[in-house]
Amino acid sequence: QVQLVESGGGLVQAGGSLRLSCAASMRTFRSVVMGWFRQAPGKEREFVAGIHWSGGSTYATDSVQGRFTISRDNAKKMVYLQINILKPEDTAVYYCAASRQDYSTANANDYVYWGQGTQVTVSS
Repeated sequence: QVQLVESGGGLVQAGGSLRLSCAASMRTFRSVVMGWFRQAPGKEREFVAGIHWSGGSTYATDSVQGRFTISRDNAKKMVYLQINILKPEDTAVYYCAASRQDYSTANANDYVYWGQGTQVTVSS
């Protein structure tokens, strides 16, 4: 059974930083493309960042470029999202997800396993 468990969310002031973590329990973690998504109140879930199974290729949506960094540790079966220079519009529930594709993708339909989410709230 696959489980993804996020942690690290919280309430921070604008300009601050957070590091989100995702612990994965899956045998095939080393070969799985992972991603982070977020969903703000009243909005659709949106892609934030993704990382290839090798860790050698990362990609992020334009609105977080330069502020968000995704990384992974295959030995620990962990995925991280470092969030810097937080803005109030970054307030959302952040989800970790595992893709069924072997290529980098921002399409939520390509992700088959999801965590329960961790809340990030940014105050102005």
